[in-house]
Amino acid sequence: MLSHSRCLTRNFGRSLSAIRQGNNGLARRATAALSASHSITLNNNVKSDPRSSVFQIQYFRTSVAHREEVITVNTPAFAESVTEGDVRWEKAVGDTVAEDEVVCEIETDKTSVQVPSPAAGVILELLVPDGGKVEGGNALFTLRKGAGPPKAAEAPKAEAPAAATPPPPSAAPPPPPSAVGPIPTTMPPVPPVPAHAMATKPVSAIKPTAPAAPAAQAEGATKGARTESRVKMNRMRLRIAQRLKEAQNTCAMLTTFNEVDMSNISEMRKTYKDAYLKKHNIKLGFMSAFVKAAAYALADQPSVNGVIDDTTKEIVYRDYVDISVAVATPKGLVVPVIRNVEGMNFTDIEKAINMLGEKARKNELAVEDMDGGTFTISNGGVFGSMFGTPIINPPQSAILGMHGIFDRPVAIGGKVEIRPMMYVALTYDHRLIDGREAVTFLRKIKSVVEDPRMLLLDM
Repeated sequence: MLSHSRCLTRNFGRSLSAIRQGNNGLARRATAALSASHSITLNNNVKSDPRSSVFQIQYFRTSVAHREEVITVNTPAFAESVTEGDVRWEKAVGDTVAEDEVVCEIETDKTSVQVPSPAAGVILELLVPDGGKVEGGNALFTLRKGAGPPKAAEAPKAEAPAAATPPPPSAAPPPPPSAVGPIPTTMPPVPPVPAHAMATKPVSAIKPTAPAAPAAQAEGATKGARTESRVKMNRMRLRIAQRLKEAQNTCAMLTTFNEVDMSNISEMRKTYKDAYLKKHNIKLGFMSAFVKAAAYALADQPSVNGVIDDTTKEIVYRDYVDISVAVATPKGLVVPVIRNVEGMNFTDIEKAINMLGEKARKNELAVEDMDGGTFTISNGGVFGSMFGTPIINPPQSAILGMHGIFDRPVAIGGKVEIRPMMYVALTYDHRLIDGREAVTFLRKIKSVVEDPRMLLLDM
């Protein structure tokens, strides 16, 4: 019996030592020996029951819990040509955000970068003030992972229906007895006041019924107020202003004009718009005709597609056509680029325009979508413009300005007819492009838009 007790104690000591040292294999072997010598229950801890000689052993298992983890979200990396931006917060401290929900927007010189939340949680601290400058890699905000406090948010919702439910009707208590008699519904006739009494009544005794004079003065002061407000320019607007002024200071800008008869292209669009929409699921517009005509004219006049390198004093001629299409957004004018237009047809151009326009409206344009470009087309006609001179988008050498379509009387075959006409303008850098090339380029666009069959005949 004594030998059995010593063996039991030795095996128990080995098991306890193995557990403390974390040796699972030795612990299992010692536990098996202990179980053979005595009835043992494996549980969570080493315990001794005074009423029983059964020992209980518990294994410890640990796991790292990531709940309530606090993380710091940094500024994403910008494009190569962008170094910093201004922060505009969409959320505040204490707000609960879902995964991939936009927390802030960083406005750069060229575009806006959205910063989503990497996980669901609660915003603890904003490390940059609203409108502050940040660079790539700077800390933006701290986030506590987790779903947030749902109970606190659901409690008011649960109480709302109860509060909205009217209480059950109950018998109204009778009104308390009043010492005042019933209120008459009609007023007794007022006796007339004698004329001599009105004459002898002092003016000071007559009281005004309502203070109308101060209200009239306040209304007059509001109407005559001359107020003004100041709003800080965003980075995109500042960059646009800087580039336009650089274009004026650098280029020798000159503008030539022409007018386009839109009868044929309008008739073609009217005839095939339903079938075109059914087949390609996009609308057929006028922009694709001008983009294709510009690509055709740029191949005919390569100097308009070139640019002067002021650093090396060389002229760079491109054998490809990347056309920038100006798009107006609430933050400023952006010019996404349609690349390799020389190999596109009308449908490819329409799809590219729709895709870039949708990204611009959703503020999802990246720097890569606006980088480059050899020629720009600006369509002010969508806003009702009749005439205007566009400004070159550097480092390009020319820009085409489209305007509104208006019915005007024109001379056709010696007769006056009413035709849908559009004025077009070409602003070009006179340092590189002479008047002959500019006028020939614009007349080529006019002829192709007026008769698209010239594209098929390569004329």
